[in-house]
Amino acid sequence: MQRTFKYRLYPNRKQRETLAAQLDLCRELYNAALQERMESYKTTRKGVTWLQQQSQLPAIKEARPEFKSVHAHPLQAVLIRLNRSFQNFFRRVKKNETPGFPRFKGRNRFNSLVFTPTAFQVQGHHVAISKVGNIKIKMHRRLPEKHGTLFLKQICGSWYACFSCAVAPQVFPQSTQEIGVDVGLDSFAVLSDGTVIENPRWYRKAQAKLRQAQRRVARRKKGSQRRRKAVAVLQKIHEHVAHQRKDFQHQEACKLVQRYGVIAVEDLTVKGLAGGMLAKSVQDAGCGGFLQILAYKAESAGRKLFAVDPRGTSQTCVCGAKVPKRLADREHVCTACGLMASRDHVSAQVILQRARMVPSSANVGEVMPCVA
Repeated sequence: MQRTFKYRLYPNRKQRETLAAQLDLCRELYNAALQERMESYKTTRKGVTWLQQQSQLPAIKEARPEFKSVHAHPLQAVLIRLNRSFQNFFRRVKKNETPGFPRFKGRNRFNSLVFTPTAFQVQGHHVAISKVGNIKIKMHRRLPEKHGTLFLKQICGSWYACFSCAVAPQVFPQSTQEIGVDVGLDSFAVLSDGTVIENPRWYRKAQAKLRQAQRRVARRKKGSQRRRKAVAVLQKIHEHVAHQRKDFQHQEACKLVQRYGVIAVEDLTVKGLAGGMLAKSVQDAGCGGFLQILAYKAESAGRKLFAVDPRGTSQTCVCGAKVPKRLADREHVCTACGLMASRDHVSAQVILQRARMVPSSANVGEVMPCVA
């Protein structure tokens, strides 16, 4: 399976300037290639392929010697990236989706360089990159010996190295335990055995700092150096919140994969949920990212992950009876079987039922039965 290993880079001043210069040249090439494609279609009604544009690179280096300071692989990757953007554009047109025509990239919208294995070499706590130099890297975890493409990304002023590697699954010891997971907003998730994973609400906890930083940005004059510094501070706060959220999701997903052999979740359309009145809470919880992390960890560990139909999981009892509820109703009361329990707990059990892992009435006695 394909995995990406991400490490923090610590380039010196000269290396940062070199990377920034190469990033600007690659962005210029991207915009020029896009302009050529647009003008070619306007004049001849024919497009330009990325192979035709790639054949122009030697001539560009002769006319613009500064492009010789950039390795050939990042320049070729820029043209492949633009070609992929057009492929996605035409695919969306055919499917009658919002097309999203490729657009020109500003300085804040182009932040990565691509190198193939022949252009770099990992040497202990340094990575030697052609035409950049030996950059210090923080190897916080072991990198597989056979690694593929290297992506250098600049995020909030910091540089990161992302290695794309093909790794063999690390299968965990077999487990016969099964669990249903109901993700939510009041609590981050509730399991079918009654375990509640509290919602840390990282974004809401950071709102006071974000409010101050955003006001500082608003007071600065657009285009000024002080505004750029204020924006950098605001970006750092957002980055810290994102790191906290992702670390929490990785830890909780790892706990589930280590313990349970079968995991059942809802096949949620998070994009639709994130556009409603609960958008802030949905995005703060990050349910979509958690389910993606859980999916690849389960695949790597040899666990079974089932994504079931989410319709009606909160409106159905484990006995099969319909129990309509409003969003404000947090308790489940079934008049058919007398079951009284937490709404999310019962939903998690219904999710596990739909994965066909347990009989329809299993674990009902463990939930707190009550005869109506």
